[in-house]
Amino acid sequence: MEYVFSERIKNLKPSIIREIFKFTSDPEVIAFSAGNPAPEAFPVEDVARITAEVLEQAPVKALQYNITEGYFPLREALKERLLNKYNIGRDFDELIVASGAQQGIYLTTKVLCNEGDTVICESPSFIGSLNAFRSFRLNLCGVEMERDGINIESLERALKTEKNVKMIYTIPNFQNPSGITMSLEKRKALLELAKKYNVIVLEDNPYGELRFEGEHVPSIKSMDEEGHVVYCGTFSKVLSPGMRVGYVIAPAPIIQKIVVAKQVADVHTNILAQIVAKRFMTECDFDGHIEKISHMYGERCRLMAGQIDNFLAPYVKYVMPQGGLFIWCDLPDGVDMLDFCRRAVENKVAVVPGNAFMMSESEPCNSFRLNYSTPSREQIETGVEVLGKVLKSMM
Repeated sequence: MEYVFSERIKNLKPSIIREIFKFTSDPEVIAFSAGNPAPEAFPVEDVARITAEVLEQAPVKALQYNITEGYFPLREALKERLLNKYNIGRDFDELIVASGAQQGIYLTTKVLCNEGDTVICESPSFIGSLNAFRSFRLNLCGVEMERDGINIESLERALKTEKNVKMIYTIPNFQNPSGITMSLEKRKALLELAKKYNVIVLEDNPYGELRFEGEHVPSIKSMDEEGHVVYCGTFSKVLSPGMRVGYVIAPAPIIQKIVVAKQVADVHTNILAQIVAKRFMTECDFDGHIEKISHMYGERCRLMAGQIDNFLAPYVKYVMPQGGLFIWCDLPDGVDMLDFCRRAVENKVAVVPGNAFMMSESEPCNSFRLNYSTPSREQIETGVEVLGKVLKSMM
């Protein structure tokens, strides 16, 4: 039988990152291509203890259906933490628990955008969100990044010239893939532009708590007094990605529509996982856990950066991240990026080609992304040295 796929899905391609995972199933391959937390970052003993207690003391609560908005005690704990620690949340806001921030982004797009609308994105940007936008057949407009975040002049030019702009999508903290942190001045300017042109800001902050250098920068949502910002967060990078617990905080009318959209998607997020997340957040040393894993990632980032300086300098340039999981590397002119990535895999080191993060994979790009959270210290030392040899063979 010949299968005819929907217009929304037939032109979507598999995530390049997920395809690269196939190579990393080889135990000899050093995977700089993932975005996973370090295996040592999982609080396994606490999660096991809490799970056992829940299933012994309140099994029906964990195994039965629950409301779409999410487990009420978790929602209340999240609201309290976001408001008291980060000044996020106003009287007009509400919160829903999603199956990871990825679902939050997908559902937000579903309720706000129509086919043919435009989403302005940082260029480069997170492939998962780009594919979510593509699945709704939206026009993607990329705006170049600078060392302190999106180019504000180019952003306003896009807002003026692009048709039917509905959202500005941004990852202001330790951006994926660039590792760049947007300055406070640019965050304020971006919000003012959103207000001026009456568009929504979709602020994605999966890495924001993983800061290991510099000072905290207030979120765009914390400055939102008029309901222009939708904020997505997650437990994936600070507790467990496999639990699939994220959240969206946004003006109540938007959340009400997301609730309806989620009901026809998966009814509600895994309740056992939500209970575990709530209890870990409120009963364990949550901030101490985050501080511990952030320190570990900082050590690995500095190690990788040092190896880049030793084996890829002066040819490869990068911006040193202040947190998060990634380093974005620019190859010198004359070196074919895709060929470099292919040769790296042939030499048992997997990196992600930069064109995976562009608005179109056909756009010129001479960069690649490295992840330092997943590989061990020994793998970082060996893998970057191998990349140096690959580059020298191509120069």
